[in-house]
Formats: sequence, C-alpha cells, structure tokens
Amino acid sequence: MSHITALPSFEIVCSAHKVGRKGKKTAPKTKPSKDTMGFSSGRKEIWRCVESCGACCKLAKGPAFATPEEIFSDPSDIELYRSLIGPDGWCIHYEKNTRTCSIYPDRPYFCRVEPDIFKKLYGIENRKFNKEACSCCRDTIKAIYGPNSKELNNFNTSINDSSSALSTGV
Repeated sequence: MSHITALPSFEIVCSAHKVGRKGKKTAPKTKPSKDTMGFSSGRKEIWRCVESCGACCKLAKGPAFATPEEIFSDPSDIELYRSLIGPDGWCIHYEKNTRTCSIYPDRPYFCRVEPDIFKKLYGIENRKFNKEACSCCRDTIKAIYGPNSKELNNFNTSINDSSSALSTGV
C-alpha cells in the first residue's frame, strides 16, 4: 500500500516509499487488477489534483503509512510536518467545511506534487512522476474515504478525462 504524507493542500506528496535496506527508499508495489476500478486502463495517465478532496491533508494516517522520519532526512522538515498535525489527525490548515487549504500559496514544499519534489523525497525519476503520483493519490483516497467513495470516482474521472484529452489532442 502506498503512503501519503501531504500537508495543507489538495495536492499530495506521496510517501509510498518506505525506507528499505541500506536506507534506500523503495517504490510502491501495485498489484495488477483484472478490472480497472481505481487503476489505469492502459493509457498514460497525467496526474492532476482534484478539488474538494483533501485526502492528502489527513496527516496522521496510522501505522500502515510511512512516518515523517521515514520520509524526511532534514529534522526541520520532520518538526514542521509534526507541527501541522491537528488533534484529529488532519492538517491544521485544512478547512474541512470548504475542503480547501488556508495557506495554499505558501504551503510547505512537501505539500506540492511536482516531479522535482518526488525526485528529492522518494527518488522517483521525472519520467515516472505521473504514474507514481496517480498511484499515491488513489491509495490515499481509498485509505481516507474508501474504495467506493465519490472522491475516488472524481479522481479517476479527472485523470481519465485528462488522459483522453491528451490522446485525442483536445
């Protein structure tokens, strides 16, 4: 299962990569599925954030997810991350009633889903960014809202729409 550690935004930073042997972060393992519910249908997916989700803003997700110490090498990042966890496990900057981030333009770097950040934190090459970001989003949405949630459906629809538009030139 992939792990997400994101902060106050609709974007995520995937911590799907637990620290393995010799301190190297390992890529998540995705099991093939006979159906496509929650998974790619074969075309190249382009990651994009879906508004009104916020699954990445649930910072305290439990023992199945990587800890800040497993993700960050800089102690100040660990401290910042921990300072953002509210008593209910959600980011203190996440506005649950509007599902928005109150500091979105100024959110920490690790709240941003960008190729360079995935490379820095998880060692994911730019060419694999979209695949990994989509996988991390799906796993986090499933963990927070469930595998049959409207949030997962919205994400999959958005990704499929963006992939279709690219393949048809729309």
